[in-house]
Amino acid sequence: MSEQRDYRDTVFLPKTDLPMKAGLPQKEPKILARWQEENLYEELRESRKDREKFILHDGPPYANGDMHIGHALNRILKDMVVRSQTLLGKDAPFVPGWDCHGLPIEWKVEEQFRKKKRDKNAIPASEFRAECRAYAQKWVDVQREQLKRLGLMADFDNPYLTMQFESEATIVAELMKFAEAGNLYRGSKPVMWSPVEETALAEAEVEYEDITSTQIDVAFEIVESPIEELVGAHAVIWTTTPWTIPVNQAIAFSPDAEYTLFEVRVAQKFLKPEEWNDAEWKVHGRYLTAKDLNGTMFGRMPSELSGTSEPKIIWKGKGSDLAGTVARHPMHHLGGFYAKPRPLLAGDFVTTDSGTGLVHMSPDHGEDDFLLCREHGIEPVFAVMGDGRYRDDWEWLGGSDDRRRAVINKAFNAPDGPICSDLREAGALLSASDDYQHSYPHSWRSKAKVIYRCTPQWFVPMDKDLGDTSQSVRPEPVEGPHFTSDVAQEEKDGASTSSARTVEGKTLRQIAMREIERVKFYPEKGRRRIGSMVEGRPDWVLSRQRAWGVPITLFVRSDGTYLQDPAVNARVVEAVREQGVDAWDESRKAEYLGTDHDPNEFEMVTDILDVWFDSGCTHAFTLEGDRWPEQRWPADLYLEGSDQHRGWFQSSLLESSATRGRAPYDAVLTHGFTMASDGKKMSKSLGNTIDPLKVMEQYGADIIRLWALSVDFTEDHRIGDEILKGVGDQYRRLRNTFRYLLGALDGFVGDMGDAGEIPELEVYILALLADLDGKLKKALEEYDFNTYTRLLVDFCNEDLSAFYFDIRKDTLYCDGPDSTRRNAYRTVLDLLFHALVRYAAPVLVFTAEEVWTTRYPEGGSVHLLDWPPVPGVTADGARWDALRALRERVTEAIEPLRRDKTIRSSLEADVVVPASAVPEGFSDEDLAELFITASVTRGQSDTVTVSRTDENKCGRCWRLLPSVEEDGALCDRCEPVVAQLDAAE
Repeated sequence: MSEQRDYRDTVFLPKTDLPMKAGLPQKEPKILARWQEENLYEELRESRKDREKFILHDGPPYANGDMHIGHALNRILKDMVVRSQTLLGKDAPFVPGWDCHGLPIEWKVEEQFRKKKRDKNAIPASEFRAECRAYAQKWVDVQREQLKRLGLMADFDNPYLTMQFESEATIVAELMKFAEAGNLYRGSKPVMWSPVEETALAEAEVEYEDITSTQIDVAFEIVESPIEELVGAHAVIWTTTPWTIPVNQAIAFSPDAEYTLFEVRVAQKFLKPEEWNDAEWKVHGRYLTAKDLNGTMFGRMPSELSGTSEPKIIWKGKGSDLAGTVARHPMHHLGGFYAKPRPLLAGDFVTTDSGTGLVHMSPDHGEDDFLLCREHGIEPVFAVMGDGRYRDDWEWLGGSDDRRRAVINKAFNAPDGPICSDLREAGALLSASDDYQHSYPHSWRSKAKVIYRCTPQWFVPMDKDLGDTSQSVRPEPVEGPHFTSDVAQEEKDGASTSSARTVEGKTLRQIAMREIERVKFYPEKGRRRIGSMVEGRPDWVLSRQRAWGVPITLFVRSDGTYLQDPAVNARVVEAVREQGVDAWDESRKAEYLGTDHDPNEFEMVTDILDVWFDSGCTHAFTLEGDRWPEQRWPADLYLEGSDQHRGWFQSSLLESSATRGRAPYDAVLTHGFTMASDGKKMSKSLGNTIDPLKVMEQYGADIIRLWALSVDFTEDHRIGDEILKGVGDQYRRLRNTFRYLLGALDGFVGDMGDAGEIPELEVYILALLADLDGKLKKALEEYDFNTYTRLLVDFCNEDLSAFYFDIRKDTLYCDGPDSTRRNAYRTVLDLLFHALVRYAAPVLVFTAEEVWTTRYPEGGSVHLLDWPPVPGVTADGARWDALRALRERVTEAIEPLRRDKTIRSSLEADVVVPASAVPEGFSDEDLAELFITASVTRGQSDTVTVSRTDENKCGRCWRLLPSVEEDGALCDRCEPVVAQLDAAE
């Protein structure tokens, strides 16, 4: 045999400068710096000028602390929306924002002052607010740089902040719209109150944690009743908040439930010697409870009663029979407040699921209690102060306990604490144990327990006509769609039950409910979630008793009414625009009131606005006005976590419905929460948190982005080291797809020529691309980003790398430079490149830019491009599906021969396939090329058989073909190509 020539220099191997190793942590900051230097955001705005607008309004994160993984997910989703809408050809400006007022910041600044041994109350208000402003600005700047690192495309040089003077002025102006229309009132109602922070809280500021509480059964002696048997007996109430007994004013019963009066008798052997008598039993007491609960109440009584006889029924009847019954408070001997009778009142909210079926009423500390007692002329007494202690002048326990926040103090409520001890001494405590486990509200800032506390607050009524200036307190039922609040039902998918209906009426609740029906929700269950909340929510509490926030800029008369003068309001708004919240100062009272009003007739309100009102107004100062002219009102989309159905989505809806008659958004997209890889909630104490800043240092921002856009973010989802490693593998496969495309297109110019010359495989791939294009657009329409990302990844991995590239690499490497087939292949690769780099750009923002500039160094940014034009090609998909299925069978049949080294490559295999499995139109030569084998023939068997071929191997393309005379010689395809190349040299 003559010496064989080395043909490697005649093979057209791919060449690219894109490295296989991404090095994202080092490369991404450089790309980001270039974008900032070139002011890419402004360039993008200019390129999209006069296009159709798409407005995603940013929900303001809190300016407090480093970005966490939840922030990262939220911002990546928002960036995906903005970039994908931009890619679709729209003008999608994005103004990031921050929430800067409120208790978390005030709390941190107080801590700083305490470290300096300075009492907050001794610090001038303007100095304290200046520190709060500086603290918030510090974290705005920190978070802004962290968000930039994620690759966000946003107007970071001009964000909106709720503490900007212009923003504060707009918030005041929005409040004045409520005031001038008479849609504010000051009333005393129970609200969520934090004794630690000494302020009212919104529901969105409360989280629920499992705790163990003291449960007690307390006997109230019945002193008057139309039922003779009840007089002298005891109505038994059960509660897990012993501290509310000192403010009890009534007892509620269910009018429809069955109640029994039963007698408890104790065996003589369990009595003290001095209590012995000739009877075998001694009556312990007669007790009134719901029929179905007397056994459980009896079971909670002390162990010495375990020797009692079966309780003897004295009376039974309906709850409605109890009307007119009156009891007295166990501490009636103290006189004063406790000497007043405690009526038994019918309450529809009373259930017989637990307790005793009788509920003690404290109108100061419960919404149901408040409303039922008010119906019967019983008013709150305001016994508990803001710090959680009873007033010093209160008859029972007032001023006698020096523990602050006594009402939430565990020892104060314990079975041996002062309340239980006094009730026991009065003979009214039937049982007390500290083993009751239940869920209880806590402040999400201080983590301390909260209480319902009746205090004077400012409210927006939910159920009065917005044009009516009367200031009602009691919510009334509203007609319209009803949304179940059942948790299991919330999790079910499905359309709204009343999507075709509209809600008539002019109340805030009715308008909001109508808008909930109109707005699109992604996922649909969000409609039911926010609908059930708005349908049943109480009046909106606006006031907070703190320092750092937008003031409630009202002038109040001695009779409780407030001034409704547009001229005065305008002066206040303008002052806040110039000076910020410090403008609301007693020293300027006369200036604001002007000559038309006597300053001595008014007091300035010192409360501040709930921060949810601040954030509910962000649409007003961001989407309207002149500061961001590229914006427009209303927004196309709001996007936040599912907890914002209770928070920002709702406060924005209510604020805008009251002032503009509609929601400030047309669609709402919600995401779930990120859990640890084992499904547990992330917690610093558990040490299972994932820091996005560290992930970017280790893997790069594109890896976090790929993770965020790969999970089903509409549900709770997971992240962890193993998950991120899997995402990294997915990323490498995508990167290798682009490396192959760049390498295969090295030096490419021209096109495939006559359309009639396009090989059928290329037609099929273009048809798959067209199908992918349509599916990707549909996914973007529905904000279904995990489907978008999965379709893109699967197409690159399964249709391209594992199929098309695998088959055509021989053509790319070995066909001649003028080969029609090779030129057609590279033309399709060019179409694929331009499509895929755009499809990937919103997901892998840095990698797509690197890929694009590798091929087009002077081609600008990939993020300035529009959605790619894709040929509208179709193919017989079923026919190709059948062929690909047969190809998989062939691959599986070859694998055992590869494992035992009978063959080293599929090119060495002669394959026989079932004739019945071959789709029409494919020759045996086509099959051999598509299956990458030496030959394919058809047989009558239903199985695929494989053997090693006897043909010789081409020295250039390595195919084993009949035209190769000996191993190392050239096949009839390679011989003319080599000759052409040799001649050219």
